Amino acid sequence: MFYRLMIAVATTVLIIVTSCSFPTIAPGKSAIAQVPGIYPFKLGDFTITVLSDGTLPQDLHTLLSNTNPTETDRLLQKNFLTNPVEASINAFLIDTGDQQVLVDTGAGTFFGPKLGGKLQTSLKAAGYTPNEIDAILLTHIHTDHSGGLVEQGKRVFPAATLYVGKPDVDFWFDRVNATRFNVAEKYFDEATKTVKPYLDAGKVKSFSGKTALLPGITAHPTPGHTPGHSCYVAASKGESIEFWGDIVHFASVQFPKPEITVAYDVDANAAAAQRKKQFARAEASRILIAGAHLPFPGVGHIMAADQGYAWVPVDYRWREP
Repeated sequence: MFYRLMIAVATTVLIIVTSCSFPTIAPGKSAIAQVPGIYPFKLGDFTITVLSDGTLPQDLHTLLSNTNPTETDRLLQKNFLTNPVEASINAFLIDTGDQQVLVDTGAGTFFGPKLGGKLQTSLKAAGYTPNEIDAILLTHIHTDHSGGLVEQGKRVFPAATLYVGKPDVDFWFDRVNATRFNVAEKYFDEATKTVKPYLDAGKVKSFSGKTALLPGITAHPTPGHTPGHSCYVAASKGESIEFWGDIVHFASVQFPKPEITVAYDVDANAAAAQRKKQFARAEASRILIAGAHLPFPGVGHIMAADQGYAWVPVDYRWREP
């Protein structure tokens, strides 16, 4: 682990030095390019590394339901934000010591060259290569979570077994559901592009119900946003963390108002009910949460606030353990 840490530090330093050494910069001026987003921390014997896939602008006036632009802007203003907001796309690496397990893979190239698609840069900065990934846990098959599985139709993680909820596989590989649930056809096309190469290679293991997948890692189905949406719990030496996927998209509006839903929900009512359930459980148990779209690094706790909830990020730490 120390070796990987040293590689990560050296890579990051090299990127910083390189980004500040452009020959076209005028004398006396400097340019600082954005460096890869990584944030490692210990969880028992595991090392968890948050990997940024970049950010994505989101117009909440058009995406949200069960609210209105005036109410949305009021909630944003309380958080010193204005519409549109910038949503993080976070993936998470669980290094158990024996296996390297990736939770979600970011958007890949599906949103274009400047939106997302930075997972591989972050993975390299953390000291890992795609070939080292043993398992991938998809919270669901939407492209901002599964897009990084492939590049030009080829599997990016050739050695990895892909775990995903069976209801999501059943749903996204049956195009009748596009009409039945009024879901855009593009999501079914994208599911074929991202997941099918792994299906064809015999690299997909689907599950139903609460399932122990790997030592210390358990899947917990949380349907609503998609039929097979799932959270994953990693536990080691009495410590645990839950990876939430799309239980929540926009902290500034959905924590105070969990009933607010997004256009991406397959079943908006079920998604809102699931969010309320998970918020209440997390607040009562004080569990550690890692959110795919919460501001990087997206790790923290949920507490009750007013009539809703509030997000409490973990303290930032950068020192030797």
